[in-house]
Amino acid sequence: MSTNLILPSRPPLLTRTGWSAFIVALIVVCAVAPVLNLWVPAGSVFHLSDYAVALCGRIMCYAICALAMDLVWGYTGILSLGHGVFFALGGYAMGMYLMRQIGRDGNYKSDLPDFMVFLDWKALPWHWTFSDSFIATLILIVAVPGLVAFVFGYFAFRSRIKGVYFSIITQAMTFAAMLLFFRNETGFGGNNGFTDFKRILGLPIATQEMRMTLFVLTGLTLLGFFLLARWLVGSKFGRVLQAIRDAESRVMFSGYSPLGYKLTIWTLSAVMCGIAGALYVPQVGIINPGEMSPANSIEMAIWAAVGGRATLIGPIIGAFVVNGAKSWLTVAWPEFWLYFLGGLFIVVTLFLPDGLVGLVKKLKGGRS
Repeated sequence: MSTNLILPSRPPLLTRTGWSAFIVALIVVCAVAPVLNLWVPAGSVFHLSDYAVALCGRIMCYAICALAMDLVWGYTGILSLGHGVFFALGGYAMGMYLMRQIGRDGNYKSDLPDFMVFLDWKALPWHWTFSDSFIATLILIVAVPGLVAFVFGYFAFRSRIKGVYFSIITQAMTFAAMLLFFRNETGFGGNNGFTDFKRILGLPIATQEMRMTLFVLTGLTLLGFFLLARWLVGSKFGRVLQAIRDAESRVMFSGYSPLGYKLTIWTLSAVMCGIAGALYVPQVGIINPGEMSPANSIEMAIWAAVGGRATLIGPIIGAFVVNGAKSWLTVAWPEFWLYFLGGLFIVVTLFLPDGLVGLVKKLKGGRS
């Protein structure tokens, strides 16, 4: 006697309400924000200031990292405290290209970056070979974080390191990378990193139009990654990831090897952070080893926790809420910012385990 198993149907990519919200976000990024910034007079109450554009662009880069964190932590159960290194690697790849774009407009009027002239370097090191090519830079932005994540993840996952032990070694990885990039002889600018960017693709980088272009590209990248993440978690691949999160041993007994699944989502999340870092650098105008600090990686986990893990939209909301509060509090009460961040994480952990998205769902359920 045979029985036919009916597998669950694939859920829609987005609900009707979800598609409506997505289209609204797309219109805001591609039309509303450019119009309010470029064409509405500065004295108007509807004008979007350059500061607001830069702030929102930076937070959208963080939101991409939060989304990547949700894929590995919220859906796969892998808590990484080292994703800041992937963000910084993508930023450094873009920063190297931007440094080469300065040309002879630097302080020393040399073909070498100013910090190399100051340190008496005679030629570019080997890892700067393709830094003058934008196409090669785009490849490196994806390849370098992806390769580092793949190698690290392969040995870690093959050794079945997980839980708090995995979190500790990812934190050690980013701390070691930060110390390495602080050294002047590595050719990455040491403590000061890269700054004083002037052009990208031969166009001035400090213009209002270029800032808005980068803003739009960042917004489109965030929306694109959101759709990709929705598609992934709704697929068979995503269901296996969630099974690994909930009961990895049962997944193995069912005939699946968790290694390939974990390594794939781990590498993809690293690439997402690398792309976010590459978009971040031309908007803030600097990249240095401080971006690799363990605190930055911990903040990524906080964004995901505050917004709500395993929801995709939650970490994006968390990134905007936390960084918006940070932008305000570091100006109003800078000495209390870290206390606020720590207190927020404790409150969310104890009273809002499902984050802000979970709180909204509970309130809606209570009203209905």
